[in-house]
Amino acid sequence: MKHVSLIAILMVVSICKVTAQQTIGLFTNTPQSYDGYTLFAPIDSKETYLIDNCGRKVHSWTSQYNPGHSCYLLENGMLLRAGRMSGVGAGGIVEMIDWNSNVVWSYSTTGVYGSQHHDIEPLPNGNVLLIVQDNHTKADAIQAGVAANVVSIISEQIVEVKPNLTTGGTSVVWQWKAWEHLIQDHDSMKMNYGVVAQHPERIDLNFEQGALLDWLHVNSIGYNAKFDQIILSVHGFSEFWIIDHSTTTVEAKGRVGGNYGKGGDLLYRWGNPQAYRQGTANDQKLFLQHNAHWIPEGYPDAGKIILFNNQAGTPYSKNYSTVDVVNVPVNSVGEYTYSSGAYGPTGFDWTYKASTPTEFYSAVISGVQRMENGNTLICQGVGGRFFEVDNTGNTVWEYVNPINGSGPMTQNTTPTQNNVFRCTRYAPTYPAFQGKTLTPQGYIESGSTYSCTLYPASVNDTKLENHISVYPNPTSDILNIHVDIQADYSIKLYNINGQCLVSKQVENNSETIQLNISALNSGVYFLSISNGEEVKMEKVIID
Repeated sequence: MKHVSLIAILMVVSICKVTAQQTIGLFTNTPQSYDGYTLFAPIDSKETYLIDNCGRKVHSWTSQYNPGHSCYLLENGMLLRAGRMSGVGAGGIVEMIDWNSNVVWSYSTTGVYGSQHHDIEPLPNGNVLLIVQDNHTKADAIQAGVAANVVSIISEQIVEVKPNLTTGGTSVVWQWKAWEHLIQDHDSMKMNYGVVAQHPERIDLNFEQGALLDWLHVNSIGYNAKFDQIILSVHGFSEFWIIDHSTTTVEAKGRVGGNYGKGGDLLYRWGNPQAYRQGTANDQKLFLQHNAHWIPEGYPDAGKIILFNNQAGTPYSKNYSTVDVVNVPVNSVGEYTYSSGAYGPTGFDWTYKASTPTEFYSAVISGVQRMENGNTLICQGVGGRFFEVDNTGNTVWEYVNPINGSGPMTQNTTPTQNNVFRCTRYAPTYPAFQGKTLTPQGYIESGSTYSCTLYPASVNDTKLENHISVYPNPTSDILNIHVDIQADYSIKLYNINGQCLVSKQVENNSETIQLNISALNSGVYFLSISNGEEVKMEKVIID
């Protein structure tokens, strides 16, 4: 396992200059930081902000709601944002908001389902995955085999919706419920009875149950287009789960069907084997984690799971957090290795921990993002601290959210109520920014006078991704691929299930390659172009 710690660096040149009593805003910006724009939605604000690496606002959006909790900037320039409605907990409504803060689409789950909460996930085909409460009565719980004396139980479901941006309407196109994949060994006369230790693919209804109402408390969701799989961060179990998205809703209710033949049962789980009666307390690796997701294709550690391990210091009676990377045992088609006992691996592939561990701690919320240059952007949610580290743990950028429920704070005052669920960095070349004005509008907080220099990413003329053009996109018959330097490279086209439909090797060529895709069905596909060292992934829409 590679393990790195925070190293204090004495910066004498090429960094931002800050005042001695600075408390909010930008603290550090170095040439080693990944250039781009950082998106964040303060928990107690109706505004969502986009800042440059100098901490200056370049854009903002206004909503009727405080966040509930996550937000994403889509390639089409829309802001996809969950909102917190009064009386329904941490969410309840999802909106798409255009660049001028006009609500183009919204959907509330509260009338038909339980409340949407915490996180949402945009899919390549334009649909959106929602984490939604699945409420059950005491009678339901008893019939399912619960051991505790509960009043009721909040379980979880994943609901996939298809927005219609023309009419503003919404269609529910897929659904998965944890309640349909239970096991219990409390009462042989009730449903779901079985031997828990023999069925890690099912969810033990009585693990850590007590009389807890919010039993699972899923706090993040992610999607892997290559495998057509969903990852859930299950706070209540201190695990992340992976399920099959290729199933129909009917198959997702059962134990057969889908690309992996297991229906809606768990394909893989990791973090706390005691949840399925394996291992001991010493084998637990995750502690109330957030934001478990796959590192994207083409990035360092692509395909591994990265997450924010909130209470990693729990076994040692210390209050500290870590950021961890897990190298899951999966083959090229998305099948996970398991024989008996606990799922592997036995530890982390990479960990970030502060040199004084207790100086980095957020008991709740928080998030992490691996970036294309190998750096890692961390949101220490409590206190709204964002910082970026390189692969050896050096801090190369740092910022503290200057917004609370009253609006922008004043520099040199102690920040309060400035928590942030998560932040995300987008490259300047991200499609959402095409045709947009991103002129810096000054610092969000008042009273800041520090100076800062931006360090745009230098263009490496030999880097493959800087020389690739794919057009037209969308297309219906011919897809042109042009690489404007002499190079050997491979071309592969995958469907949304991760199946390779086209594979072509190109040798020492700078001419345009044409792929005839007229025989393929309409939908979303993924084009991979690789020279053996770099991989460029491009989403292709066939209409």
